Amino acid sequence: MSTMSGDFPHQDTDRGPSVRDAAVEFDYQPTAADFEEALRARARRTPAGRAQALLAPLAAVVAVVVFTALRAASLPVGIVSLVISVGVASWGTLRGLRTMARRMHSIVEPYGPGRMVADDRRAVFTGERVSFTNDWTVFREYLETPHLFVLLSGERAAGLAVLPKRGARVPADVDRLRAILDRNLKRR
Repeated sequence: MSTMSGDFPHQDTDRGPSVRDAAVEFDYQPTAADFEEALRARARRTPAGRAQALLAPLAAVVAVVVFTALRAASLPVGIVSLVISVGVASWGTLRGLRTMARRMHSIVEPYGPGRMVADDRRAVFTGERVSFTNDWTVFREYLETPHLFVLLSGERAAGLAVLPKRGARVPADVDRLRAILDRNLKRR
């Protein structure tokens, strides 16, 4: 795996690297739990995520209300049906997020441990079998959770990149990455 040291940090040979231009590196192995945490954060903090999370429970409410009205069911039957159907729909939504997280992890797992090197121009992601570079314009915004930075792309935050904080070489790198993200992306 390459360290990409030739590309980073950007420096003026007379002054040396500035704090603003210094690159930050994270080494990590993504886990299914990372993706699940990222998807749950997206579901709580983005309009598209909230819509996705609320769609099934809302559909259950509408279905029970319509069914209860058409069948002229008693109020207790309607209430019990509503509670059960919303509970099942909510459970299904959570299971769906967990399944999606496992599938996302299964896509990146074969690439092995990863390294992310970021500066104010771009982020370079490198694994044992893959490497790609993204300018910050690829991402629109980011979320921060207790354990992750989650980079979101697209109008509806459909794509995401997961950066586990445990990958920081030193604790100060978490703050340095946060500063880079704040300068280049909108925080959600």
